[in-house]
Amino acid sequence: MEKFFISTVFLGLFLFLLSFTEAAPRDALITELPGFNGTFPSKHYSGYVTIDEKQGKNLFYYLVVSERNPSEDPVVLWLNGGPGCSSLGGFVYEHGPFNFQAAKTPGSLPQLQLNPYTWSKVSNIIYLDSPAGVGLSFSNNTEEDYEIGDQTTASDTHTFLLKWFQQYPEFGSNPFYITGESYGGKFVPVLASEVVKGIDMGLKPVLNFKGYMVGNGVTDEEFDGNALVPFAHGMALISNDLFQDVTTACNGIFWHYSGTKECFDLLLKVDNKVKHLNIYNILEPCYRGPVAREIETGNVSLPSSFSKLLGKTDRSLPLRKQKFVRAWPFRAPVRDGIVPTWSQILNSERVPCTDVSIATLWLNNGSVRKALHARQENLTWELCSDMISFLYKHDLGSMIPYHKNLTVRGYRALIYSGDHDMLVPYTGSEAWTRSIGYNILDEWRPWFLNNQVAGYTQGYDHNLTFLTIKRIMKF
Repeated sequence: MEKFFISTVFLGLFLFLLSFTEAAPRDALITELPGFNGTFPSKHYSGYVTIDEKQGKNLFYYLVVSERNPSEDPVVLWLNGGPGCSSLGGFVYEHGPFNFQAAKTPGSLPQLQLNPYTWSKVSNIIYLDSPAGVGLSFSNNTEEDYEIGDQTTASDTHTFLLKWFQQYPEFGSNPFYITGESYGGKFVPVLASEVVKGIDMGLKPVLNFKGYMVGNGVTDEEFDGNALVPFAHGMALISNDLFQDVTTACNGIFWHYSGTKECFDLLLKVDNKVKHLNIYNILEPCYRGPVAREIETGNVSLPSSFSKLLGKTDRSLPLRKQKFVRAWPFRAPVRDGIVPTWSQILNSERVPCTDVSIATLWLNNGSVRKALHARQENLTWELCSDMISFLYKHDLGSMIPYHKNLTVRGYRALIYSGDHDMLVPYTGSEAWTRSIGYNILDEWRPWFLNNQVAGYTQGYDHNLTFLTIKRIMKF
């Protein structure tokens, strides 16, 4: 879950990518929301789509109808990452229709105000909690259904889409896009491939799929892993001398431990230089909760989706003598085929550097759940589910072949990166998009919003675009 807060840049980015009828389920219409006293500028719907009747697997969605032209504007599916993180985090903290402000009275519900930069200004956007077990989505057969992987998640989400468009046929002809961030870098291209397969097979309803968008997305462990040290150097987080030394000692390979003590020790030194930063945005302070805590094993690091370690460890051995596949970051428990969760990495119960109190309070309130038509009993909303993350199987490897297959067929792909995100740095995303080998049609240049440089972009043939987003400083 890379943490992008909505701004004018986000709305400009979305615009770069690109008479409502009463056919939608009436029992899904949201008529009011606790904490909001105004009038909705468009219609909102939420509820469950059961994707497996036998096992009772139910995915929760929140639809915000476009404020502009619902019958023609694109339908956009939004997926937060993790794996195991709720897309309602994107709804509350990123580009949803409201800005949430904490109440002055402790324990009171936050106050909601309209967000002038919401994506629903220009699109019909679906926030989906996927897979089952994430956010407000659930399954009655928990032991089996929560043991899930990349392919199963894509298949389940595709089933959701087919059933959702059956329930909302008025959107069937609208252009459809799939978007997401962080581990959405896996979710999005795999789901897009499932959608295309369904179109080829003639599955009904036929989705008017046009393309996809991924932000700071996990894509390929070699490209992503090797991007971290150069990013730290380019952002002046480590010295030029240290960068030169670690590059020489590790032969320029930072994601796979080479086995030499010198390489290991220098990577550990790099790790120590950056471990106190906010990995989602190195310019933002790291939120540590009401009581600052020192974590004995160190405080870093990259979440489970990015810090996979394989092989057995012997705790009686020094760290440098243990068998690792991934070299950096260091601190994570090891279990073959399973990646650790953020809280396991940090030995804490929270996502690092992130204050999720507002969303947690609001989404676990009974009156809010009732307004959202969401399950009330035996379901606690969490930003990220440890259960899903711990059981999740990463079974599909690199996403580069998926991007090639989709773009060769003409589907539009926008790969964007916040330029101060250290979770999945822009350096890796820029490198893998370039590695595909497409001809450059739009050479590296700044792009503008309100006459200001908002980032940089490079366009390739086959509708592939890479784009960075500049951090906005507020004074």
